[in-house]
Amino acid sequence: MPVSEALRQKLAQLPHKPGVYLMKDRLGTVIYVGKARDLRKRVSSYFQPSRRMAWDLKLNALVEAVADLDVHVVRSEPEALLLEGRLIKELRPRYNISFRDDKRFPMVKVNLQDPIPRFTLTRLRTDDGARYFGPFPSGRALRTTLTLVRRQFNLRGCRPLNPGPADYKHCLYGHLKFCTAPCIGNVTLEQYRAQVLAACDFLAGQCEELAGRLEEEMRQAAQKLEFERAAELRDLLASLQETTRKTRTFTRTPHNLPVALNPEADLADLAAALGLERPPRVIEGFDISNISGTLAVASLVRFVEGRPDRPGYRRYQIKGVTGQDDFACMAEAVRRRYTRVLREGGRGSMPELILIDGGKGQLNAAVKELQALGLGDVPVVGLAKEFEEIYRPGESEPLRLPHDRGALKLLQRVRDESHRVANAYNAQLRLRKISESILDEFPGIGEQRKTALLKKFGSVQRLRRARVEEIAEVPGFSEKMAADLVAFLAARDPARSGEGR
Repeated sequence: MPVSEALRQKLAQLPHKPGVYLMKDRLGTVIYVGKARDLRKRVSSYFQPSRRMAWDLKLNALVEAVADLDVHVVRSEPEALLLEGRLIKELRPRYNISFRDDKRFPMVKVNLQDPIPRFTLTRLRTDDGARYFGPFPSGRALRTTLTLVRRQFNLRGCRPLNPGPADYKHCLYGHLKFCTAPCIGNVTLEQYRAQVLAACDFLAGQCEELAGRLEEEMRQAAQKLEFERAAELRDLLASLQETTRKTRTFTRTPHNLPVALNPEADLADLAAALGLERPPRVIEGFDISNISGTLAVASLVRFVEGRPDRPGYRRYQIKGVTGQDDFACMAEAVRRRYTRVLREGGRGSMPELILIDGGKGQLNAAVKELQALGLGDVPVVGLAKEFEEIYRPGESEPLRLPHDRGALKLLQRVRDESHRVANAYNAQLRLRKISESILDEFPGIGEQRKTALLKKFGSVQRLRRARVEEIAEVPGFSEKMAADLVAFLAARDPARSGEGR
């Protein structure tokens, strides 16, 4: 199939290194994200004739739509896997299926504030004061390593938050001498905490001594012709090395990864189209989302040098508007945003262009607020979706640009990103409200107790995973009421119906 000369040159310059690649269509939209152990070999294979091309319609459609691509080199294949998942979740390319859900990689969690700290696996990092290690790309290797850590540092593997003598009676870890059993006073809590801290250092990467010991044991077992034992130690060592390998995590998309064909040219074209003195280095875009006037929210996205600056994104719950009034919602979002900007950073922190998602009404509401703040000289435009018309203050007729102009494509990227963030936030609040409403059915809970529960656990989903002892710590809850609430939530959870605690 034909490949453009520019794309052919890019393929020839790709390195033989691990990384991720982003395929884009002619409008600069990312349509597929993939990972590779060898970027040159993997990406080039898409554009070479193969038997798969004869029957894979999806692959054919993808390759025909590719107009450009970008790559990001990483240090290892596990890093590429982590970054691939992050990019697919954020960019949601239409040809990707994996990683579009909320699946996260496993982590190890330990809360040093617990009476007898324990190491557990989790996929969700929360602001609960615990220490987290990971995420780790291989769940299998992580579980093997965690078992090794428990045995090496004599840590407990039981589930109770605060185990006692009754739990020790049927504790396999204790009877096999894997655990030092602080629950029955075999060691003091201070001694056990020292074991936990040593295990934390190990998971943080200080594992050379143990790795060397395992390697030596493997060599000795092989010399004694104990090949099964040697193979077991070899697999254990491999899992240990895979888990503790230094791997970067990607909580944000790397800033140096471009998501447009030519951001600099698009910025220059935008300045020319709008009559700006210079290309707008910083652009901020606003959008509103609500369902029939309820749960109204606003999003603010920030682009720097034509690329998303995700740490600069903001989300707002609209507080001062009743009913369906997008103009008033837009005015409140603009007012709150730039009142704070002026208070914290002054005019020097203002963007060089503000984009409003909407037509004259939304634009006029934003302009009025900017003038009230003394910011009437900041360039601001509105982009109406139906005909992609650009509205400007003081101009009666909208500006219409050809759909292949870089200026319009850049404004569309900013508008679409603000739309995505606003809709995602609105959906998150709707789901939270629906899930929280189940607590209203629990007898005697009241608004104060409900608020206290959600403040401690964050959501009903996390509350479902809480133990009776944890719920009983919430003000207003006795041990009996906490047990009743656990049973109530379990009975109304189809996924756990019939399970006990």
